Amino acid sequence: MLNLELEVWHTMRYTHHWKLVNGPKFRPKGAGMTSYDAVFQHSIKNPEEFWAEAAKSISWYKPYDKVLDASNAPFYKWFPGGKMNTCYNAIDRHVEGGRADQVAIIYDSPVTNTLKKITYRELLEKVSTFAGVLADQGVGKGDTVIIYMPMIPEAAVAMLACARLGAIHSVVFGGFAAHELAIRIDHAQPKLLITASGAVEGKKVLAYKPLVDSAIEQSTHELKKVIVYQRDLIKADMTAGRDMDWMELVGKSKPVGCTEVDATDPLYILYTSGTTGMPKGVIRDNGGHAVALYWTMKNLYNINPGEVWWSASDVGWVVGHSYIVYAPLLQGSTSVFYEGKPVGTPDAGAFWRVISQHKVKSLFTAPTAFRAIKKEDPKGEFIKKYDISSFECLYLAGERTDPDTLHWAEDMIGVPVIDHWWQTETGWAIVGNCRGIELLPIKEGSPTKAMPGYDVRVVNDENVEVPKGTEGNIVVKLPLPPGTLTTLWRNDERFIKSYMTKFPGYYETSDGGFIDEDGYVYVMGRMDDVINIAGHRLSTGAMEEIISNHPDVAECAVFGADDQMKGQLPVGLFVVKAGVTRDGEEIKKELVKMVRETIGPIACFKDACQVVRLPKTRSGKILRGTMRSIANNKDYRMPSTIDDPAILTEITEALVKMGYVKN
Repeated sequence: MLNLELEVWHTMRYTHHWKLVNGPKFRPKGAGMTSYDAVFQHSIKNPEEFWAEAAKSISWYKPYDKVLDASNAPFYKWFPGGKMNTCYNAIDRHVEGGRADQVAIIYDSPVTNTLKKITYRELLEKVSTFAGVLADQGVGKGDTVIIYMPMIPEAAVAMLACARLGAIHSVVFGGFAAHELAIRIDHAQPKLLITASGAVEGKKVLAYKPLVDSAIEQSTHELKKVIVYQRDLIKADMTAGRDMDWMELVGKSKPVGCTEVDATDPLYILYTSGTTGMPKGVIRDNGGHAVALYWTMKNLYNINPGEVWWSASDVGWVVGHSYIVYAPLLQGSTSVFYEGKPVGTPDAGAFWRVISQHKVKSLFTAPTAFRAIKKEDPKGEFIKKYDISSFECLYLAGERTDPDTLHWAEDMIGVPVIDHWWQTETGWAIVGNCRGIELLPIKEGSPTKAMPGYDVRVVNDENVEVPKGTEGNIVVKLPLPPGTLTTLWRNDERFIKSYMTKFPGYYETSDGGFIDEDGYVYVMGRMDDVINIAGHRLSTGAMEEIISNHPDVAECAVFGADDQMKGQLPVGLFVVKAGVTRDGEEIKKELVKMVRETIGPIACFKDACQVVRLPKTRSGKILRGTMRSIANNKDYRMPSTIDDPAILTEITEALVKMGYVKN
C-alpha cells in the first residue's frame, strides 16, 4: 500500500498538476542556447571530455596528467597531477585580471547595524596577511585548523587563508554545543583553533569563548593555540599562553603568497551527521571542487562574474562553504554575507531590503526561511515597500519545498522559485534546474532533473533498477562528478560502508523517491535516522544516545515529525526503568535540557513523552519508521515481524495527546 504522501505525488503527476514557468516571462537573461538534454547526455557519455572543458575556467600552475583516475575505485581522483591553489583562483587572479576594485563580499549585519563592502583587492590583503599569521604560528600544507565563527567576513578570511597555505580547514557551526565541538577537535586534531568572541542569536548575545574553553577541556587532543577575533558586542576572556588576539597578530604579520597544492589534496573537512553519534568528516579536494563550483555558478544559477549573488545560509554548513564563500569568489561575482534572520531583524521585510539595497540577482535559501516570512507577512505587504526589480530567481534547498510555500513565493515575488536537491557529501546539486543552460518546466514536489555529471537511478533493495514512477532507493552511478566527497577524514572504511557497499556500483544517497516518465526526480525522504531541521541535518541516533544516558530512562526512540515551519522536528518517546515513580513531565524537561546542552539549541528537541513500551520487531528492532508514519498521519503497513500489534495503538494514543495524530 502506498503511503499518503506518495499517493499525493502520483496524483499530481497523473493529473498533470504542475506549473510551467519557462514561458517568455521567465526566460533567463543570458541563458545558454544549448539544450539541457544535450549537455546532460554529453556529461554522462563523455565525462572526461566534459569536465576537461570545464577545467579550462580554472588557473593551473601545472596541467593535470589525466582528467579522471579510476584505478582505485571507489576512491576516484579528478585531475591527478594538476597543481593549483583554490585561494589564488578565488582572489588573486581576479585582482590580476581587472576585478581588484569590484566588491567581493557585502557584509550586511542587521543584528549589529553594520554594512561593509570588501573589494577583491581588500580581500586579498586581509587573506594574505592572515595567512601570514597562520604561517607564523606554524600552520602549513596538510595541517588542520578548526574554525568556529559566526557569520562575519573574518570566517571567510580564515577559510581562504587556510586554503592559501594548503592547510585543511574544518568549519564548525557556531551554534554547536561544546561537546559537539570537542568531538570534532578530537577527530580533526587541529594545529590551532580560530574563533570569535561571540555572536547574536535572536535577541541574545551568545559568548563563544566559554564554549571553546569547555570543548578544549573535554577533548583529549592537546590544543595549544587559539586565535580569537574580539567583536565590539562582547569581549572574550583570554587564557594566557594559549589564546591570541586576531588583530594584534595581524598587526605584526606580513602577507604571504599561495602554496602550490595537488588538485587531489584536501581543501577542507566538513562534519555531517551520521547514523551513529560520531559525525562523518566529509573530505573535499581542491581541483575538482574548484572546477565543479565554478561551472555551477553560470550553468545552474545563471550568475555571471560581477553580479550580486546571495546565499542566505551559514558558513558552518555546506551551503555556506560552497555558495557563500567558494563558488561566487571562484567565479568573480559578489557574495552577500548576511548576519541576520528572515524575520525579526527587524521584520519580515529583511530579505526584500537586502535584495533591494544590494541589487541581488538571485537568492538561495531554505524553505524554512520563506515559511517564516509567509507566517509573519502572509499578504506580502513588506515586499511592496522595496524595489526588487533586480531579482530574477529564488532557489530553495536543504529540505523539500512544500507546494503551499512554493505558490506563495511565486505569487508574491513573480519570479521562478526553483527547488534543487543536494547533500553535504556532494557539495553541489545532484538534481536541479539549469537556468544557465535551459530553464525546464517546474513540477511541484520535484527538484527537476539530474544535474550534468550525475547519473541518477532508482533501485530496489536488491540493487535492481525499478520502472519509472516506482518508489525505491535513489542512487548515483559511479563515478561521482568532481567536487563531491573523495572519502571521509581518517576513515576510508566508513566511507565505503556508508556510501558504496549497499548498492555496488552506485553512491547511496540514503534518500528514497522515484523518477517519473519525464525524468523528473522526486525525493521522498531519508531512509536512515537523519532528520532535516530547517535545512540542517541532525542525527536522531545521536539524540537517542544522550537520552539513554538519563538514569531513569530504560530505552527510547527519537524520530522526525513534519513541521510546517522547520520541515521536521525531533519527537522523543521514552520508557522508564522499573521502580521509577517520578513524574514523566519532570523527566522530559531534564531530557530536553540534556539534548540542548550536548548538541545545542539547533537540535530543537522540545517534545518527549513517557510511554509504557516501544513497538519492536521480534528480533528487538525498534520500529521508528512506523512511529514516524503515525506521527505524520500517513498510512503504514503493519510490519509482519512486529512483536505485539497492540503497542501501535498505545503509541498512537500517546501521539494524539502530544498533538501529532489527527483523528
